[in-house]
Amino acid sequence: MDYGIALPSYIDAWREVQAAEAAGFTHAWFYDSQLIYSDVYATMALAAQNTSRIRLGTLVAIPSNRIAPVTASAIATINKLAPGRVILALGTGYTGRNTMGLPPVPVAGLKEYTQQVRGLLRGEDVLFRERKRERWIRLVHADRESFINIKDPIPIYLAANGPRALEAAAELADGWVTARAGRNLERDFAAMSDAAEKAGLSTAKPYTVALTNGCVLREGEPPASERVMAQVGPNILPLLHAQWEADHGPGADLGVRPDPQSSGAYDAYIRKFARENGTEADRLYLEVHRGHMVFLKPGEEAFVTQEALAKTLTGSGPEIIERLEGMEAAGIDNVAISVTGAQAARDLIQDFGREVIAKRA
Repeated sequence: MDYGIALPSYIDAWREVQAAEAAGFTHAWFYDSQLIYSDVYATMALAAQNTSRIRLGTLVAIPSNRIAPVTASAIATINKLAPGRVILALGTGYTGRNTMGLPPVPVAGLKEYTQQVRGLLRGEDVLFRERKRERWIRLVHADRESFINIKDPIPIYLAANGPRALEAAAELADGWVTARAGRNLERDFAAMSDAAEKAGLSTAKPYTVALTNGCVLREGEPPASERVMAQVGPNILPLLHAQWEADHGPGADLGVRPDPQSSGAYDAYIRKFARENGTEADRLYLEVHRGHMVFLKPGEEAFVTQEALAKTLTGSGPEIIERLEGMEAAGIDNVAISVTGAQAARDLIQDFGREVIAKRA
């Protein structure tokens, strides 16, 4: 199994990525959410410059955030700094869209975007559309060594959960990203295999990255300690945020089954929080996403349940190793463990590196 650390893109993350490389992590993943983090490609550039082995990827880049030629140029620039160590993972959008009060990009748009970026990274001419205009584009100076690197291939992974997105991943991607680390993936693998067969492609299981979160408990530390809550809690709340979006948000449909009781309780919380902070009623979603996967707002800890904590990769070293063995048997090739920032990253790198990576080597 490969081991990844998934980071909110902060500009000094290269320090933690450098430490992760030394601790045996194989991948570093960076979130692309322009309204709440540093720019993903600036962050990746510094990580590329300061590492030599660890693979660097977006998790995930969103079509609406940048037009296809901008994304192709950006990731090819990182590939110039870290030849052959770069992955472009794309998706329909979660935080990067929700923080604007917008729903995910349609799968049809993701497919077209993926094809455009793929073509550009292969050095091909690509038909680019802007409203009613259509123009052929290419990375004009790809043959010049000064600017970008498309000689070393850049794999494209797709984040997918729904049937149409899984079909797109089977047809277009070099790897699959899933947030369903704790579920049986056989049905998803079968769906992708069927789609690949219909398209005349290989039906082999795709390289699979499971996005998860967790914390290695230290001796005598309870699962609901203040440290664990700070590190894991902010990564649990986005599911509740998505439920709130489904029932009370401005139109984001994340495919999450609504839970009226939970979303109602959170709606009461966020409206009170907004009143206390002078937030207009039409901007509640901005307050919902404040702290997203970084910190808990005052009072949000009440929504982090023991049941939710138990579903994370939190436990002693041996307990986590047992969980990883089960995930590996289920077809997961890469576990991407989300952290909330520099301190959480340092803790995970130290503890996971010593108690899990070193002992599974």
